[in-house]
Amino acid sequence: MVEWHGIAFEHVPVDPQNKQLAFAEVSRLVEASQADAIVLARYMQILPPQLCQAFAKRVINIHHSFLPSFVGAKPYHQASLRGVKLIGATCHYVTEELDAGPIIEQDVARVTHRDSIEDMVRLGKDVEKRVLARGLRLHLEDRVLVHDNKTVLFD
Repeated sequence: MVEWHGIAFEHVPVDPQNKQLAFAEVSRLVEASQADAIVLARYMQILPPQLCQAFAKRVINIHHSFLPSFVGAKPYHQASLRGVKLIGATCHYVTEELDAGPIIEQDVARVTHRDSIEDMVRLGKDVEKRVLARGLRLHLEDRVLVHDNKTVLFD
């Protein structure tokens, strides 16, 4: 999709035995491109503190949960075990603390006891796309003010 739009794309594989090599390359690419935002959609890696600090308020993550509930991996499995009635997604700035950065945007979808984990994942993916698009737009249009660990959004 990005090639079709003429947008540069880089794939940086992460070797589990030497993640620092990949993080150094990501840092180099971000600096070279002077990126306004770094989006960690489905990245599934924890950024080291030095990258979180170097790119503070520029790294955006989409988490497949309505944070602060169900942080980390497999939130839909956690939600199913708890019998929740709403699942959601959260777009937030990345900080050194896992899934705890200032929240930019959130949304939810209603589920019932009849919904399987696979149903929740499918519904959640739709919510994730909407939340990421809205959160990224707010960031790129400079309509997000971060104060402490909260955000103020300007419409």
